[in-house]
Amino acid sequence: MNDTKKIPLVDLAWQHSEIEQEVWAGWREVTENTSFVLGPHVARFEEEFAVFSGVNHCLGVGSGTDALELALRAMGIAPGDEVILPANTFIATALAVTRAGATPVLVDCEPGNYLISPESIEPAVTKRTRAIIPVHLYGQMAPVREIREAFPGLVVVEDGAQSQGAVRHGSPSGSVGHVAATSFYPGKNIGAYGDAGAVLTGDDGIADSVFKLRNWGSGIKYHHPEKGFNSRLDTIQAVVLLAKLARLAEWNKLRAEAAERYGEMLRTSPIELPEVLDGNSHVWHLYVIQTADRDVVLVRLNENGIGAGIHYPVPIHLQGAYSDLGYGIGSFPVAEALANRALSLPMYPGITEDDQDRVVSRLIESL
Repeated sequence: MNDTKKIPLVDLAWQHSEIEQEVWAGWREVTENTSFVLGPHVARFEEEFAVFSGVNHCLGVGSGTDALELALRAMGIAPGDEVILPANTFIATALAVTRAGATPVLVDCEPGNYLISPESIEPAVTKRTRAIIPVHLYGQMAPVREIREAFPGLVVVEDGAQSQGAVRHGSPSGSVGHVAATSFYPGKNIGAYGDAGAVLTGDDGIADSVFKLRNWGSGIKYHHPEKGFNSRLDTIQAVVLLAKLARLAEWNKLRAEAAERYGEMLRTSPIELPEVLDGNSHVWHLYVIQTADRDVVLVRLNENGIGAGIHYPVPIHLQGAYSDLGYGIGSFPVAEALANRALSLPMYPGITEDDQDRVVSRLIESL
């Protein structure tokens, strides 16, 4: 075991080494053809990722946050509406609701799998509730189908930023809600070399709406029947995403094998391991454990070259940006406990068994 090697939380250099020649060749083709905006590589990626996700349509956009906002707008979410989402998610989920003009309404999560608590949704529903955003957190899918069946009058928007390739009861991430949004931020299971995202749907009308919204509200150049945005997937990013999509299933398999090794090595430790919801095929975007004295453990790991991290140390309801919602400490106890105890261990396709041995060894020593 190499005790001096630094082990990162995410190793993007390993991924780049796997696709470098393919990416350079694709970028050369883009520059030669000068197809920089919505070029053929974008169309090809949209088609292939739609098939991968089990839907009819994929619309590439500028970021995962844009994808959520445009998905909400395409579903008619507007000022005066309320949208339910979990308190333990990245703030982009809530910001997309705010940007669409609606009000985020937060609910708690489940203690074992960290996903939105279905039992917490009904008490949060009011006459203004229009939509629910179940977040597919850390690599596994929330119970979207069950939520749709329980609330048939509400729009269900999947936040699939962390679940590319995940499956629940045979249905891929992005294929179960009315519409789905995903992010291709560099650290995702399939990440671009900058910001990028996509909206997924099986509905032709929703797809047509997003198609226009992302491009100045226009389906025909210089004709703008509605107000839209400039949020289009760059062609150079589509080149990267195509190369990674071809490897995503294998890379997710490597993540699953690494997660299984962590589980085996930590099973008899005092660490609280992540649970997989029945029916889920997890793609392990993150491997999140829970432990007492988390902040102390994190410092000790980092001092020993282990790139552990925290997702997310402050729940949305305790962020200053959303103090106006009126929540406070104690509003969502499960999410708050998770924020104080959660620790993300290094997780990426190229992590070796020796690396994991060292991570676990240093983790046990740090407790």
